[in-house]
Amino acid sequence: MEIHRTTVKKYWDMTAEEYHDAILEPAKKSSLEQHKELILSWLRTYPEVTAAQIHDWLKEKYNLQLAENSVRRYIRILRIEYDIKPAASEREYEAILDPPMGLQMQVDIGSISVENIRTRRYQKLYCIGFVLSHSRYKYGVWFPSPPEAQDMINAIRSCFEWMGGKPKELVFDQDRLIAVNENYGDIIYTKEFETFRQNEKLDIYLCRKGDPPSKGRIEAVVKFFKYNFARYRQYSEHWIWNEEFEQWLHRTGNAKKHSITKKIPAEVFAIEQGYLTPVSYEIIKSDSNIVIRKIRKDNTVMYEGNRYTVPTGSFGVHDDVQLEIDGDELLIYAGFCDILLARHKVCFEKGKLIQNSDHLRNKDVKIGEMKDSLQARFADAETAGEFLKEIHTRKKRYARDQFLLIEKLLDEHNPEVVASALDYCLTNELYSAVDFKDALNHFGQGLKKAPLSTDPVTIQKTAKATAIPDVEVAKRDLQEMIQSLKGGRDPWLN
Repeated sequence: MEIHRTTVKKYWDMTAEEYHDAILEPAKKSSLEQHKELILSWLRTYPEVTAAQIHDWLKEKYNLQLAENSVRRYIRILRIEYDIKPAASEREYEAILDPPMGLQMQVDIGSISVENIRTRRYQKLYCIGFVLSHSRYKYGVWFPSPPEAQDMINAIRSCFEWMGGKPKELVFDQDRLIAVNENYGDIIYTKEFETFRQNEKLDIYLCRKGDPPSKGRIEAVVKFFKYNFARYRQYSEHWIWNEEFEQWLHRTGNAKKHSITKKIPAEVFAIEQGYLTPVSYEIIKSDSNIVIRKIRKDNTVMYEGNRYTVPTGSFGVHDDVQLEIDGDELLIYAGFCDILLARHKVCFEKGKLIQNSDHLRNKDVKIGEMKDSLQARFADAETAGEFLKEIHTRKKRYARDQFLLIEKLLDEHNPEVVASALDYCLTNELYSAVDFKDALNHFGQGLKKAPLSTDPVTIQKTAKATAIPDVEVAKRDLQEMIQSLKGGRDPWLN
């Protein structure tokens, strides 16, 4: 029945009436009765949900102020009455002595799949959890993707800032983010973590493989994070998740009486904080360690929510780049910090594109090659070069489209028509592929031998005269038109 022996002894000494009056009747009259159907739906939907988690949900959703023991007793009765049993856990933990205040902090990583209400799929979240071994004061950082070495370092710095200090020793599991090889006791740490460890002057205790008791506190804390806060909670945006987690830490994570110490972690931490080594704000915020990033397809690198450009063509050439902060500048290196690709001022806003003008693609290079290739196709290359140069200058934004149209037109017309159209466009300063097309159509209809004129109207009159040679166009005197506009009699009207 999974009942403690002291409870069995208490029930053994009761009569049936006493048991009914002391246990069953108060439960029926409990203020939780109004939430019975809701609690039952939680128990049926999530059979492994704990009474502590339901207690937190009731506080979060209904601001219900009840003792956790009352909730636990009520849920136990519901489980028995409706035969809702959680799966039994087979994992065992061993107790170890509490270290002195400010000495030790344990760190571990956990993961859990939660429902993303935006994508309607389950998404895996990763949490780096922290707990001070004496006060049991907790902290955690969540990630939507597997954390890397630099993420671990940033999470530790964030924890130090949250707690207002750092302990003397950190306890880790053997994780690839921390250590490369145990090396018979001469531990080889990762490059990033070794730099961080030396800068912060921290002692590191690396657990042996298969030794959970040596970091049992953080094992329990990560489990607490996953099954009291995260499980069955819906995920929408990462910043919302972090905000809810911080509220949960204040409301439950560090405000709930610890089952072993029988003390509230937040109250004990108020004393233990004085034993932590102070960490200045500047040290927390500075990041002298190297950060590894991927170059994106648009030749930018993401850092702190902003995009920083690198020279065009870097994508595909350099797989990874290394970022380093030098004062207020961001340095982007390729290789082993031996090739400086870019230098930017650090932007403290979010969602910005920080761009160097010399990183922009020189589009004129390819356009120039296209112009030279096109110029060579004209019989008079020098005259064609002048025409194409003017198009490039006047229609710089659409130069590529203009040249593509001209290239297509050259394939459709003979050289004589092309030469006539080019001469006409230059004479009349018509620097456009569309005008060149119209001229080609005009001369391509058998009119290429008509005399060229600088007056477009004359060309039109010549075309009309060719089509209808016996018609003479009447001309009206300008003075008569002015007189008509003044209201005088129009001599052209009968």
